[in-house]
Amino acid sequence: MAALIKWVKGALRRPPSAPLIFPIRGFETIRASQVLDEERFEQFKQGHYYPANIGDVLRSRYQIVGKLGFGVTSTVWLARDLEDHRYVTLKIYTRDEDNREEFRVYEQLNKGSSWHPGYAHVREALDLFTISRAGGDHPCLVQKPMWESFMDLLYRNPSHRFTEGLLKAGLKQVFLALDYLHTECKLVHTGTVLAPPIYRDIKGDNILQEIEDTSILERFTQAELASPSPRKFVDGMPVYASRRFELPRSFGRAVLSDFGSAVRGDEKRNHDAQPNVYRSPEVMLKTEWSYPVDIWNVGAMIWDLFECKHLFYGNDPDGKGYSTRAHLAEVIALLGPPPLDMLQRGKRSREFFTEDGTWKQDAEVPIPKGVSLDTSEEYLEGENKELFLQFMRGMLQWRPEDRKTTKDLLSDPWLNS
Repeated sequence: MAALIKWVKGALRRPPSAPLIFPIRGFETIRASQVLDEERFEQFKQGHYYPANIGDVLRSRYQIVGKLGFGVTSTVWLARDLEDHRYVTLKIYTRDEDNREEFRVYEQLNKGSSWHPGYAHVREALDLFTISRAGGDHPCLVQKPMWESFMDLLYRNPSHRFTEGLLKAGLKQVFLALDYLHTECKLVHTGTVLAPPIYRDIKGDNILQEIEDTSILERFTQAELASPSPRKFVDGMPVYASRRFELPRSFGRAVLSDFGSAVRGDEKRNHDAQPNVYRSPEVMLKTEWSYPVDIWNVGAMIWDLFECKHLFYGNDPDGKGYSTRAHLAEVIALLGPPPLDMLQRGKRSREFFTEDGTWKQDAEVPIPKGVSLDTSEEYLEGENKELFLQFMRGMLQWRPEDRKTTKDLLSDPWLNS
């Protein structure tokens, strides 16, 4: 019977789509002096990027349609899955990138229960394969196409801020995703959930919008056929300009992505993690950390969405940029001194605090004055504002064990008001 069912499915399966013929002329050639996309990175100069061309078919299945973005370790492309008759994205990594651990994380993500309400809010891997090439192979991750991130949505809003309703809707979905990650997969995301894009970095911000209006994918393809993307060639290596999706008529679910820094949550660790401005106290003090670092991360992220500025900056008075001591001083200004028992657990605590918990750096890095969680949003007033501040305090706690869990936050009064 099983063999019969398999035969019937095969008989009913549509034949693969034919590859499209993309123009090989009629595009703008970028001048040699203009640095384009990944060309700015040292890995490009060393020849570590895969020389993808629009129109190429990889693995006899995925035809590259256009470039969506780039980063230090990869480029991302929209592609047609010729077998399954759908659009996908291809994240093609540089040849020096060891992705075995990240690929194991994606395999772990697929093992969780699909019945969990957060399952749909985590971006899974549809396929994982390797492109063989002389000089080094290139790992490739195949995923469902997504629209731009929360940060892109933020910057398209004239006020550069989320409304209260939009923030609540987005946060509920983020907490569902993290709950799936923490409880079903035993994973800690650890990376930034949101970060301002300094350049068009595909790893810059990790909450994406599901594409409900799939017609924008077909229009992307038709735009590439009618008006080929600008490009240049550097020592025979093609470099394409990225093309953006149109603004869709409607948005789908928020989806948490980018698990390149994810780690097992049931294994205690104390190594550095998280981008600077989102770094949690336990990471800065080098105590053991786990799932609560993601909760701190979301708490800090909310300020970006609501106030269009960071909650913490960590700019050292010496003018050399970020420092842990400046960041800790800002946290003290907001939350008060850290509990002594937490300092006693930290391997770096003695660098910043005396044995009785006094701040040692006051002469060089004084504690900022007048810092609070006050918000400038006029619709947060009275009881609603107090509920919001209680919600924030549930995530921004010195001790990891004092922070609320994803389940606690999903039932929070402000989030559900």
